[in-house]
Amino acid sequence: MGLIKKAIISIFLVAPMLCINASATNILIYGDSLSAAYNMPVEKGWVYLMEQELKNRSLDVSIKNGSISGETTSGGLMRFKQQLKVSSPDIVLIELGANDGMRGTDLKTTRANLTKMIDMSQQQGAQVILAGIHLPPNFGRTYTKRFDQIFIDLAKKDKVDFIPFILENVATIPELTQRDGLHPNQKAQPIIMQNVLPFILPLISDSAEKSQ
Repeated sequence: MGLIKKAIISIFLVAPMLCINASATNILIYGDSLSAAYNMPVEKGWVYLMEQELKNRSLDVSIKNGSISGETTSGGLMRFKQQLKVSSPDIVLIELGANDGMRGTDLKTTRANLTKMIDMSQQQGAQVILAGIHLPPNFGRTYTKRFDQIFIDLAKKDKVDFIPFILENVATIPELTQRDGLHPNQKAQPIIMQNVLPFILPLISDSAEKSQ
């Protein structure tokens, strides 16, 4: 009888913990330097700021930032399976492609890599947000237009939420840009967070309803 009582007590102690973990919405942010708090403390980056904002709203979330500065869609794809396994995300935000464009990567390769990551996320049951990015005009109108179209086309084809431009109200503004003229600085991070937040919130609500 003593062993049975101990087993019952253990179940009641562990069960609440399991319920808490099950109800939490796991979010994977998967990007490059734009999401990796490049050249600044992690707690100043938009991903950290967003997690704090969500928790301040009493939302049960857990955010995993799998972003790496300099990452390409090819490198991201190589790591993606493991990232999905580790984070078990309900929501995946894919913010990759800028470094492909800066390096002049074949657009078919970029499209194929993003498609695979979207497919892998959806196969695991995660909701996907695709973040669009614009290249500087010096890359030529034809290339930049075709680059932008990749994200628009994939969002429609795969029926995923789409942020047209994650650096809206940030890009090309000197006081919000680091010395390299490309990367957003600390002042820009709250603005980027606000660009992303309206896309994240509805999916958190959807995820919470599904877990009930």
